[in-house]
Amino acid sequence: MAKYLIQIIVLGSQAVGRAFAKALRQEYQASQAAAQARRGAGGSRGGGGDTKTAAENMRLGLSLEEARQILNVSPESSVEEIHKQYEHLFKINDKAKGGSFYIQSKVYRAKERLDKDLSQQTGEQSTPKPSEGESEQQPKSSQS
Repeated sequence: MAKYLIQIIVLGSQAVGRAFAKALRQEYQASQAAAQARRGAGGSRGGGGDTKTAAENMRLGLSLEEARQILNVSPESSVEEIHKQYEHLFKINDKAKGGSFYIQSKVYRAKERLDKDLSQQTGEQSTPKPSEGESEQQPKSSQS
């Protein structure tokens, strides 16, 4: 009887040990993938803007995707549509009307993040790029 009891305990311990080891491996892989995504090395993003985008995400606490989800707008949405969604959600979540200040804050941060991205896009589009024959250097300031 004791022999069978010991066998059950040993087999149970082995099964629990294997499951625990497998869970640890999966957790380690997930943390490595998350760290890599935070560094901007993975995913479908472009090359040069990753550090700038990551810096904006850290500063504002939201990614562009999260901001779009909060305001329920698509990447192709116009400025007017974004502003309309912002106004609607901000008014609905007014604390005086029984809304949530937390959600209102999230709506505000989402609008702020999208505005920042739109201003960067318009800034990039409005700066003229030099043609092939022109130099990309800035004019030197004269020193007297």
